Order: sequence, then structure tokens, then C-alpha cells
Amino acid sequence: MRRAGPSVDVRSIEYDSRNVAGNSLFIAMHGDTTDGNRFISAAMERGAVAVLTDSAAAFDETVRTYPHAAVAEVERGRHAMALLASNFYDHPEKKLALSGVTGTNGKTTTAILLDAMLNSVHRRTVLVGTIAYHIAGAAVESPHTTPESRDLLELFARGICLGATEGVMEVSSHALEQGRVWSLPFDVAVFTNLTRDHLDYHGTMDAYFAAKRMLFDGTNGAVPRFSVINLDDPYGAKLAVKAKEAGSEIFSYGWSVGEFRAEDVRMSAAGMQFTLVAPAGSVALQTRLTGRVNVYNLLAASAAACVRGLTLDEIATGAASLACVPGRFQTVAAGQPFTVVVDYAHTDDALRNLIALAREFVKPASGRVITLFGCGGDRDRTKRPLMGRAAGEGSDFVVLTSDNPRSEEPDEILRDVLPGLQATGAKFVTEADRAKAIQIAIEQATPGDIVLIAGKGHEKTQTLRDRVIPFDDVEIATSAIHALAGTGAKR
Repeated sequence: MRRAGPSVDVRSIEYDSRNVAGNSLFIAMHGDTTDGNRFISAAMERGAVAVLTDSAAAFDETVRTYPHAAVAEVERGRHAMALLASNFYDHPEKKLALSGVTGTNGKTTTAILLDAMLNSVHRRTVLVGTIAYHIAGAAVESPHTTPESRDLLELFARGICLGATEGVMEVSSHALEQGRVWSLPFDVAVFTNLTRDHLDYHGTMDAYFAAKRMLFDGTNGAVPRFSVINLDDPYGAKLAVKAKEAGSEIFSYGWSVGEFRAEDVRMSAAGMQFTLVAPAGSVALQTRLTGRVNVYNLLAASAAACVRGLTLDEIATGAASLACVPGRFQTVAAGQPFTVVVDYAHTDDALRNLIALAREFVKPASGRVITLFGCGGDRDRTKRPLMGRAAGEGSDFVVLTSDNPRSEEPDEILRDVLPGLQATGAKFVTEADRAKAIQIAIEQATPGDIVLIAGKGHEKTQTLRDRVIPFDDVEIATSAIHALAGTGAKR
């Protein structure tokens, strides 16, 4: 580490030059899409008095150009930012009991369930995840599943001021690999599963798993006190070994294996109930969530809640208190004689599970599963035909459309999906305009059918090549149902 310049009074820490004000420390670091070192001069013009950089060239240039500034060079910008922000905000991560949830699928629901359980026994929490951030019950915008460490620690500090004692957060593989949660002392780390996703970023499943493993094996800077791991997932057993070797105490779960298990599972479209079997005994759980995946999510959240000191009866009360998770098997009820569900499923595994769940709720002789889905642009192209196959193999009719095409041409994305879909022999149509595609799916439905609108879930926008537009699958589906009813078409 190199240092130069005088001691200065720092009143804020910023990594975005647009947020810099008088007496700011500007952290200039290399990112995935841009280099923060390019904005040092902009930060200085806005009033920065200190710069921390991960570039030797930027250090030398800043010392020459701004001799009155305090300048430091470090090897890893994000690691340094995490430590600086922790000190600046008076180490809020040490004043919260942190629970982190990672995995391909189920992070959001598991985190929200655990948060609901903790809230049900009147513990104030900071919740950080895909759908929203909550600080002691108040919602805050969530631009990223896992924010940068500076923003995360500020959220924690705000929560502590409002009486929070627990932190519950989704921890993405990107965040782990990039150092956004570097050195956080997790009390509980939860692993849900690992299926194909984000290979555009990680490259291979081994690299993807290695990123997730960082939360458990100490390479994130700290070993969690407890690890809650899904033993039904092939990667779970490997992870349990690594976490135990690192010194974490293991609590396992699974449908019929592990310390937390489910027995006598009964499901309907309106919810489900089962017996939670745990080391401390058993309890009947009732929930408005449904589906096999939510059994796993409940087991994971229950195990984590138990570790955090809740009794089985308190866990059951907390599970029953959650009405729904936005965009996760969310039903759209607008008076129609068929079921419409909006879900975030955006991997082949998640799509397959969603369709299998829907299949359980239709009558074979009279009900069909109609699935609408798309694939995101600028993401792993190899999963596109796999998603096409998953949709075609389980559905009676498929509507292939756009998700968030981003910089790619929507029709090119559809062409990547088609080989997998066509190989199944399923009936399908393609329509790149997602709003029109939802209308087509709704118009196809007859009484007893279930229409699945998959991929975007809770999202309220659609990202195109040149703009981001308002887009809500629930609102579009509701409008399509009303329009169908207005035509007087027989259903």
C-alpha cells in the first residue's frame, strides 16, 4: 500500500463520483463495465479531499495533479472499501446478527420467510434482497440483489439506529466473487441449491460453485458460525464438507434427509401444510405458499430461524404470517375461469419446477398448462435451448417471447431458444413483443387451464437496447383478462 498527501477530514465515502460532495473520500476501483479511476478528476471537482485507488498509474497521476489531496493505493479496491466503510459507519455489521442466503433458486423466498419469522417474534431486521430492501419494516429501493459494501453498511447503520438487531440478506455469486460482502461476519449462511445460471459471468459450473462456496469456507474473510445446507442438492454434500473443515457448525435439511425434514406434505393452489421434523421435535406448518420448491425454502428458513433462537411454535407462526412473495407463484385473479400465475423462473431448472407444480393443479382430462417465457439478453446463451426444452416437455402450449433483451435483438434470442423447444414437439407460437405475447397466452386459456407467465416475476420494467420501459407482468395480464371479458368471448 502506498500513501501520499496530508491528513484530511473525511465526512463521506463514495465510489460513484456523482455522489461526491465536500470532504468526501472517493474510492476509484476497477469494475466489470467501467473503471472508477477514470472519474477521479470529476470527484475532485465535486469536492473530494481524498482518493483511494487500485491503480498504480492513477495513484501517481493523482499525487501529481492534486498535491493537497490524501491519496492511497491498494491492491483490491472492493476489499479496502468494505473495511473503510465498516470503520466509517462504526462497524454496524458487528452489531447485527447476520444471516446470508445463497444459491441459484430460492434465495428471495427463503430470505423473506426468515425475515417474517424473525419479525413475528418482534425482532427488528434489515432485509436486503432482489425484491426490496427493508429497514426495520420500511421499504427502500433495491437496485441490486446484493449492494456494494459501502451501501450495505450504510443500510445496516440506519437499521441499528431504528433498533434492528438482525440482518437477513440474499448473497449473490457476483457479490461474493467481487468482494461486495467481504469480511462480513455471518452468523448463519444458508445454501439452497446450485443449478445452471450465470455462466456468462462465471464460465463453468465449477467456478460458479467456487463463488458460492466463498460464503462458507472462509475465503470471504470470515467463516459463518452456522451453515444451513440442502443435502438433496448434489453440491450441498460437497459444501457441507468444506464448511465443516473451515470450522462452521452444520445444520442440514432435505425432503427426507437431514436434520430438518418435511413429512405428510399436502398441497393445493391456495397453500400447503406439512410436518416440520427438527432436532428439537416436530410441528405442523401451514402456509399460503405452495409447491415443492417452497417446501425446501421453508425448511431452509426454519433451520436458520431455529439457529437464531426461535422455537418450533414461533417458526410455525412466522411461516403462516407471510401472505405471498411478489412474483413467486403469484396468482392474478381478475374474475377469469382459469388460473394465471406470474413467476420469476428464469433458469431451465426453475422453469421445469414451476411447470411441474402447475401440472399438479390441473385436471388431466380438462386442464392444460400454457407457459409463456423468454430468455434474458446479454446472459448465458447456452441455457436458452435448455429452457426451450424445459418449457416444451412440460407444457401443453408454449408462448415464446422476450424477457429483458438488453443489447441483443429479441428475434436472435428467440432463435437460440427454438432448437430445444422444437425438439419436444410441443405446440407453440413466438411473439417477441411481451405484452402481445401475454395477450396471446390469455386468449388461449379455457376454464380449468393454468397460464404461467415466467421470467420477470416482481420486476416492474423491461430493459431494451436503448431504453428501460415500465412493464409489469401482473398488470399486463390483468388488462388482457379484462379485454378478453370485454369481447364477450366464450371461455
